[in-house]
Amino acid sequence: MATPNISFEFFPPQTLDASFRLWETAQVLAPLQPNFVSVTYGAGGTTRKLTHEAVTTIGKNYGLNVAAHLTCVDATRAETKDIIDAYAEAGVTDIVALRGDAPKGATKFTPHPEGFASSVDLIEFLAEDGRFNIRCGAYPEPHPEATDALADVRFLKRKQDAGATSAITQFFFEADTFFRFRDACDKEGVTAKIIPGILPIQSWAGARRFAERCGTSVPTWVIEAFEAAQRDGREELLALSMCTELCDELIRGGVEDLQFYTLNRPTLTRDVCHALGITPQARLEKVA
Repeated sequence: MATPNISFEFFPPQTLDASFRLWETAQVLAPLQPNFVSVTYGAGGTTRKLTHEAVTTIGKNYGLNVAAHLTCVDATRAETKDIIDAYAEAGVTDIVALRGDAPKGATKFTPHPEGFASSVDLIEFLAEDGRFNIRCGAYPEPHPEATDALADVRFLKRKQDAGATSAITQFFFEADTFFRFRDACDKEGVTAKIIPGILPIQSWAGARRFAERCGTSVPTWVIEAFEAAQRDGREELLALSMCTELCDELIRGGVEDLQFYTLNRPTLTRDVCHALGITPQARLEKVA
């Protein structure tokens, strides 16, 4: 079995304790030599400054290629230009361009009157700028706002045509979910690389809430397996084996890249990578 290329998603810390957890996560996972790591925005763009600080610190201290998330929420075009200028000055070459979630308390996304109406508009803006490799999001299952089963596939094609070179999917529980999406994208002319997003399940309750929020279906067998594992006290073992098996099936199906949603907790992600044959290549001495 081929060893996949890997990447990791982190989120910016909002407390001192969270800062230590992020730096520990980077320290543990950086020796696995990911192709890149990405740093998210909070809902409504609330962590914009923290995201920039985390991106620049990780790149400086760990020597990693850091992709900065950028959203359309509550930002004018001029503000977005200032943000990407700061990223370019800091040496950032990759951006994950997303529409973004609605601000806290809002029920739906509303474009800023002087901003971008969608991720396609943001991607076009970044492509015209020309300084960044542009990644985007993708939904292997219908987005909660999708009008029909193929809406997300067609929208991904529009993102590609606007300038995105690769897409990272929302998480899912079964490899066939990804394969069906990949086949549908192929039929619609999507040629950009589609990277499966993998969620190592740190907390089953948290994963259920996350799935409900983003429209990820949860198979009955997964629910039953975790309920049994919780009764027997082997939830961590199940999470490790289930995530490793999912990755193995994807790799055997031709997938070459995997992105792990780490939730800034590195142990399970590291153990899955080890099980896939991805081992540390160097010891990092720098710390944030």
